[in-house]
Amino acid sequence: MNYQTKKRFGQHFLHDHSIIDRIIAAAKIDPADEVVEIGPGLGVLTDELLPRAAHVTVMEIDRDLIERLEQREDPRLTVLAGDVLKLPWSELLARPPYTLVANLPYNISTQIVFRLLDHRRLFRRMVLMFQREVGERLVAPPGGKDYGILSVLCQLWYQLNVVTLVKPGAFNPPPKVDSIVLEFTPLDQPRVDPIDEELFRKVVKAAFTQRRKTLKNSLQAGGFAAVDVAPALADCAIDPTRRGETLTLEEFSRLTRAFLR
Repeated sequence: MNYQTKKRFGQHFLHDHSIIDRIIAAAKIDPADEVVEIGPGLGVLTDELLPRAAHVTVMEIDRDLIERLEQREDPRLTVLAGDVLKLPWSELLARPPYTLVANLPYNISTQIVFRLLDHRRLFRRMVLMFQREVGERLVAPPGGKDYGILSVLCQLWYQLNVVTLVKPGAFNPPPKVDSIVLEFTPLDQPRVDPIDEELFRKVVKAAFTQRRKTLKNSLQAGGFAAVDVAPALADCAIDPTRRGETLTLEEFSRLTRAFLR
């Protein structure tokens, strides 16, 4: 590999073809599909996506890698240069719905997931690789330390399935952690009614603001007035001494509705 990885971009290039094959199989790409890839790196996934899809759009920040990608001069490939967290997705991805496939940069993976949630209507399916610890948070059920904001928000909108676990040796250079590939299938309807999506997200974030505190204290620390918190919790029969990590999606929905009254 005649390329010096850049630590600031969190680069760990996948080279294990057995893992690549599992990712491609999970993506279920049809010849008519529009595909997006975030952080294509040296293009090993891109090589497998191009012959299977109608078109592949890649987002890459590293100028050296961008140059390599552009040298392909493949009419089925569009290279979007820039920071994935800043690129105007709604303008640049003008032919939805897309299938998204990505070995996400681990240092910004949670930020990317928040962006994906904001732009979820652009994507019909997503197959994403995470640091294992982060991926396990997304699929975690209520009641444990792994359950958090992204667990709630992702499970609200998606069916999440584990595709495969990935050991460090599948990458060059190998990361210091295991990885996990998750499949995101959009639900026809959210698992519960979010009532007001902006408020729902605010309630969820506030509930996890101070994980070791009671739900009542966390909600207040997260921006809700004390005068509103106690009545809202009473209205939906949620014990104010519980912790946010114990609430189900249904209880978050009921609590959101209570704050609107």
